[in-house]
Amino acid sequence: MGLKSTLSRPLAAYVAAQYRRWQQDPVGTQQQVLHQLLVRGARTSFGHDHDLSAARTAQDLAARVPIRDYEALKPYFERMKAGEADVLWPGKPLYLAKTSGTTSGAKYIPLTRDSIPNHINGARDALLQYVHQTGKSRFLDGKMMFLSGSPALEVVNGLRTGRLSGIVNHHVPAYLRRNQLPGYATNVIEDWETKLDGIVEETLAAPMTLISGIPPWVQMYFDRLVARTGRPVGELFPNFDLFVYGGVNFEPYRKKLFDTIGRPVDSIELFPASEGFLAFQDEPGNPGLLLLLNAGIFFEFVPAERFFEPNPPRLTLAEVELDRQYALVLTSNAGLWGYSLGDTVRFVSRYPFRVVVSGRIKHFLSAFGEHVIGEEVEQALRDAMRQHPEVEVVEFTVAPLVSNDPAVPSRHEWLVEFARPPHDAAAFAAALDTGLRHRNTYYNDLRTGNILVPLLLTALPAGAFQLAMKRKGKLGGQNKVPRLSNDRDLAEELFPCRLL
Repeated sequence: MGLKSTLSRPLAAYVAAQYRRWQQDPVGTQQQVLHQLLVRGARTSFGHDHDLSAARTAQDLAARVPIRDYEALKPYFERMKAGEADVLWPGKPLYLAKTSGTTSGAKYIPLTRDSIPNHINGARDALLQYVHQTGKSRFLDGKMMFLSGSPALEVVNGLRTGRLSGIVNHHVPAYLRRNQLPGYATNVIEDWETKLDGIVEETLAAPMTLISGIPPWVQMYFDRLVARTGRPVGELFPNFDLFVYGGVNFEPYRKKLFDTIGRPVDSIELFPASEGFLAFQDEPGNPGLLLLLNAGIFFEFVPAERFFEPNPPRLTLAEVELDRQYALVLTSNAGLWGYSLGDTVRFVSRYPFRVVVSGRIKHFLSAFGEHVIGEEVEQALRDAMRQHPEVEVVEFTVAPLVSNDPAVPSRHEWLVEFARPPHDAAAFAAALDTGLRHRNTYYNDLRTGNILVPLLLTALPAGAFQLAMKRKGKLGGQNKVPRLSNDRDLAEELFPCRLL
């Protein structure tokens, strides 16, 4: 056992003890975080505009600060980006994390001196909790690879700006830098496919022990390794012990990814975002992600079905229920106030508070009033694959097929890229349809009333989603394929690739 793995064990025990301490009073911990945020925020332009000096409670916050997304808060973000101090948080941010926007181009999320430890410590603590829970620390002595954005930063009005994963790369502890791959020269390559080829070259002969990234892009890396060598990844890297992932639901990718590895490896799920590192899997085998309640973020939860009301309820941690969908709202020491993250979560335990990420509040399919969410289609796919064990899925999305002809009913279209297709496509489509009917009563009612007919399954050739994402300039990095949409923009991008 090497020095790093040996020294990690007492550190892991110390971190685990710290977590147990604040978990004894999670509601009180959140109240303390809110108090600290309000005190600091009162001294900013935003604080003056919203009378934060008079706010004491979550109810006071909700009364003064409406729920806003990036676009609604953009005037404040633009002032901050222009170099103005004390806008959303005291002083100026250390960095701006540049991420893809939806309606007006790129978004620039502030990372402050107070918030950057959340991003660094969250990932560190996830690994240390794993060490503490399992006693496994050998991975710290080998090479660790992180599929991430470029660490190259530009300066915008005196503020260092870049992708979050690239910014975090600059804060990797010195004692781990020798273990880290890929190297800087490879990591700054902008073209994803060229960068991937460089990563393959750099890692092929390395003693890899940990690999981390968003599952579809890790799969792309694995596929290139196999194509290059003809050997499974687990054989190429015999000491590869731990896979760390986040950003998307892992289940649709699990079977193909582990088949490509060729043997079991442990895994840890993370819930990172440019706006904050929110949760991680603290118990191996437990799908719930522990919310980080003492990391400078105050959480509010809006019942997803009421999110688009003019004044939806904003629940605190003490008020949430199990197995209900909530939209996440954040107030944080990055200078985010009543910020709609866009993600939905479902609590799977209380005390400790653990969630699973269930989808995006704007990524739902309700062209016919069914309000299908990402978790429901992912679970329907999982059930169908269980009934058809020969199937492996690379990627998929679901879009509406709205008919203008009364004689031709409307339906959903599932566009699926198979690594291994079903032996009976019609039976697989029927299993998908049944699975979704079982999980969504509105969809079931529409099917029962023949307002919608059984879904259309469209198979796509290998590389279809990669090509579509490349056309949109969203290949690789932190980009994700939307599971659902109310339009056919992505479906039409995929149209030339159809097989069925």
